[in-house]
Amino acid sequence: MAEHSEIITFGCRLNSYESEVIRSHIEQADIGDIVIFNTCAVTGEAERQARQAIRKARRDKPDAKIIVTGCAAQIHPEKFAAMEEVDYVIGNDAKMKAGTYLALNDQKIHITDMQLATETAQHLVRGFEGMTRAFVQVQNGCDHRCTFCVIPYGRGPSRSVPAKLVVEQIRLLVEEQNYPEIALTGVDITSYGADFPDKPTLGQLVRHILAEVPSLKRLRLSSLDPVEVDEDLWALIKNEPRLMPHLHLSVQSGDDMILKRMARRHARQDIIALCERARSLRPDIVFGADIIAGFPTETDEMFENSCALMRDLDFTWLHVFPFSSRAGTPAARMPQVRSEIRKQRAAHLRVIGEQAVARHFDSLIGRCVEVHVEQPFLGRTPTFAEIVLTQEQQAGSIIMVECLTHENQQLMARPLTEGLKT
Repeated sequence: MAEHSEIITFGCRLNSYESEVIRSHIEQADIGDIVIFNTCAVTGEAERQARQAIRKARRDKPDAKIIVTGCAAQIHPEKFAAMEEVDYVIGNDAKMKAGTYLALNDQKIHITDMQLATETAQHLVRGFEGMTRAFVQVQNGCDHRCTFCVIPYGRGPSRSVPAKLVVEQIRLLVEEQNYPEIALTGVDITSYGADFPDKPTLGQLVRHILAEVPSLKRLRLSSLDPVEVDEDLWALIKNEPRLMPHLHLSVQSGDDMILKRMARRHARQDIIALCERARSLRPDIVFGADIIAGFPTETDEMFENSCALMRDLDFTWLHVFPFSSRAGTPAARMPQVRSEIRKQRAAHLRVIGEQAVARHFDSLIGRCVEVHVEQPFLGRTPTFAEIVLTQEQQAGSIIMVECLTHENQQLMARPLTEGLKT
């Protein structure tokens, strides 16, 4: 790797995967001391944090080359290029190509039109620095146009990774690098396969992975579109213990009018039906949700519909975002909710989430559960609950623990060493 190189990743799991691809590329490039920022464009706050980190990096490393890439760089290249701290701005397509880093010259901006992208860049990643869970890309881009979202402009149309390559990547990580847990990632993974002639589904891909890599211990899925869960995936949720009982859903709102104004394809009742079906098939399943507080035109009553949905369905893991207006999107032209109200509503939803986490932790007290040890004193249950271990354990192992107590949103557990599995 280039001497003193550093990659700072913002945003989603797909970015984490792509950062490892970039890491493998700069190992081949002799470009000296560099800092690469792989940015996110989901919110204005994500971009602000990236700019702040870039300025700090320049102060800390005045002689380093600073490269900015990722969705924010793809969508607003001129803004980052105008920063005196930045040496190069590289788009989402170029960042995945080794030749980009071998051919850096006086040209500051390296951007191509993502709307012309027709395939995913295909690379084999050998590991994830400092992590015992690996992310594997199965899809990129998005064909939908939610009124609040700029990500399709940064990622391009939906493109799927062939199943053969997905299996090859997972087999390398599991059989050669000993990763016990894999998370499938993408921008819209429930659209998997729609661009292939035979139209395979995400469920069919998951079934293929589990059959072809029997040594894989745990498989997780990133955010799912509530109306695109296919029948093969439902069967796996019911019957496959290696598929973790944790589904994260792209809910965004619990109010039907707001969902229509967001141009989402699901209604409130679709979320209810999905959760009821999943719990009937697998009673131990837990849910997470992405949800936006203060979307334009959202009234107090509409917001309460979102809160009620979170409470009634007992969503455990909430990713709450105060609405962030993104230039060029239809939502930016709608009547806006005042900033302080957005923040208040987001805080209220987070309290609902904290209460749900406490209830889930209560349900685990006194139980023995299987934990993936992510760090010597930190593990995670199948339902994605983070557990603080009372004794040091081997990172990357899977062990049985007894859950003891919880406080301050942390669950404590005692390892049962006789149940140790690797």
